[in-house]
Amino acid sequence: MKKWVSILFVVAITVFALTACSKDDQKAEDNEDRENKVSEKSQAPKDVYPLTGIGTNEKVDQRIVGVMVNNHSNARPQTGLSKADIVFEILAEGKITRFLALFQSEQPEVVGPVRSAREYYFELANGYDALYIYHGAARFVDDMIKTRGIEHLNGAYYDNDGHLFKRESFRKAPHNSYLQFDAVVDVAEEKGYDMKRNYESLPFLTKDGISALEGEQAAHVEIVYSTNPMEIVEYDYDEASGKYNRSNDREQTVELETKEAIQADNVFIIQTHHEIIDDDGRRAVDIESGGEAYLLQKGKLQKLQWENRNGRILPIKDGQPVGFVPGKTWINVIPSSPGLEQSVHVSNE
Repeated sequence: MKKWVSILFVVAITVFALTACSKDDQKAEDNEDRENKVSEKSQAPKDVYPLTGIGTNEKVDQRIVGVMVNNHSNARPQTGLSKADIVFEILAEGKITRFLALFQSEQPEVVGPVRSAREYYFELANGYDALYIYHGAARFVDDMIKTRGIEHLNGAYYDNDGHLFKRESFRKAPHNSYLQFDAVVDVAEEKGYDMKRNYESLPFLTKDGISALEGEQAAHVEIVYSTNPMEIVEYDYDEASGKYNRSNDREQTVELETKEAIQADNVFIIQTHHEIIDDDGRRAVDIESGGEAYLLQKGKLQKLQWENRNGRILPIKDGQPVGFVPGKTWINVIPSSPGLEQSVHVSNE
């Protein structure tokens, strides 16, 4: 009898010890889970850049700066484009495009070459509440900028001052005017412009949203602005980076100094009405009415609509904004005649 009592006592002690260990293990796991959640929460970025959707622990209150960048063949490669959050590419005179580069999350040391203003560019910049920077303009365009209260810096008034603008000797005018970006805030504030802003973020996809992306396979996309003279833009999907590399007239678009490839996480191609308005070939471009669009993300193409909502150009599906992939965006604007189907060629090679 004593033997069985001893055995039962040992069993009871063992069960108690195992139960206690199990509770301790569960408690440790619960504590670890709580610590992980606290750690994840503490590591979450404090703010998000509104044009890229990228998180940061820095305070995001700097004003967007929009710069007119030359895309003449004599102006390539350009400087500073890899730092732009969004780049609009639209025809200027003839068949040559020009860029409006919007900077906020990154500030390059130099941007350029900088060229002259156009109405549709300064209206786009104003829609994003950006300071608009250009070098020269037709008198009627300058008058519109002033009359409409567009906050701006015109390089014609700072030409080669060595502070805000510098003429470089390795290129000839008008392809050699470069913005010294570090001087922008000081010069703008001297003019009385407020260079602090809080912006609503553009719509961006979550990780799950990116994983669920659907659409036509689009490894290579060619946009034909002109065949004579040649003005062809290409985007090639790089699976390793998950981004599109840009080329212009069969040459890869790179930074002048570093030869760094210009890449985009989103390529948004929209069609809209273009109209020649004077003997010099200047255009009016409709950036208000909306229309058909293609959106390239992660090697896939979606056929959507575009709308101007509160000044910002957004992809739309079934009346709702479509999210961008967090990162850089290039927006190519093409004439509705001949339009997307004739001007944009898509392949999976």
